[in-house]
Amino acid sequence: MSALKDHHRHHDDHGHHEPVPQAFDGPVPLTTQAAEGLRRRRFTVAEIEAMVEAGIMEEDERVELIGGELVPMSAKGIRHERLKTFLMMELARKLPDHLAFTPETTFRLSEDTFLEPDFALYDKADGLEGLNGATCLLAIEVGDSSLAYDRGRKAAIYAAFGLRELWVVDAVRLQTRILREPTPTGYRRVIDHDADAALSPDAIRSLSLRLADFS
Repeated sequence: MSALKDHHRHHDDHGHHEPVPQAFDGPVPLTTQAAEGLRRRRFTVAEIEAMVEAGIMEEDERVELIGGELVPMSAKGIRHERLKTFLMMELARKLPDHLAFTPETTFRLSEDTFLEPDFALYDKADGLEGLNGATCLLAIEVGDSSLAYDRGRKAAIYAAFGLRELWVVDAVRLQTRILREPTPTGYRRVIDHDADAALSPDAIRSLSLRLADFS
């Protein structure tokens, strides 16, 4: 760790989607259960951190904690990594001085849930230590094999914890799904953009990114 049922959407000719009832009931599951019906032990974020410190888990192990259950993350392809490098360079060059971003941070949402977005943007005054659903200005997920999960269950979890804006970038088609106005069951506004679109977060209007510039 560094410092998850398909659904249908209706949209108009402008790429705007109606409010989305994400396929996730409540913020996180209260218990975990094995396939044979036996209960499994839930973990907390603090316990996972302690296991990393003790060497039981690797610090860079690619997992997320959702409702106390460890969930392996998908392997990253070369296209994913190249696009992530491009976005990192663009953010470093264009982000206003009072803001900061961090890649693949452990984003603590509750005592038993953390996610690991590709990028999290926040105000330097809040600091990385204070990063949560309310203080994060934008989270970016770059997906190829994980795209359906990033747009579905993972987006629903972000919304349930109040993340104001999420971008899910399709690393293959260079399309970006922007999700805004979180509710306990999903995001109210969902808009898809092609590579030529100038992308700006609601909270950082001076920042503009264009995936067509990626080569």
